[in-house]
Amino acid sequence: MRDLHRNPILYYLLIPALIGIWPLLVWAVYLPKTQEACMDDHAQLIEGQTQILRILELDPDRTKGADPNRVVGEFVYGKAVESTANLCGIPRGCPTTITPIITVNGKRRQDATVKLKDVSIVQAAKFLSHMQSSYVNLQCDKLKLTRRKGMPDQWEADLHFIYYY
Repeated sequence: MRDLHRNPILYYLLIPALIGIWPLLVWAVYLPKTQEACMDDHAQLIEGQTQILRILELDPDRTKGADPNRVVGEFVYGKAVESTANLCGIPRGCPTTITPIITVNGKRRQDATVKLKDVSIVQAAKFLSHMQSSYVNLQCDKLKLTRRKGMPDQWEADLHFIYYY
């Protein structure tokens, strides 16, 4: 009994038995679960389609895209920085240095430098992410992070933005 694992007949019987059990296991257990999950997904698809049709019946103007010729209100750095900082939990009064609108290579642009003091790395990243996702023509070309000495997660962030009109 001690040398049972050395007997080749065990392997000649055990391996084919395991190979024979696998299709039965798939047929009896896994296939019904997969079919049930497929039916649930199909039911969710049908429910989602009916919700979309109901929304389109109530408000058909949602399918119309924005007019590309429509002029959006003038971009103002002060409002953009203040609202995004407030959203990210950054204290009020972020110093912002704004240059006048200039024309470079036929494009109008305006630069601004924003200095965030005593922010965590998460707040700085969230601020940058929200600024660039909220304002399509805004680009951050420079970012400098300086860690405050003796503080575990206190940073000073200097960001340089360019907005193209």
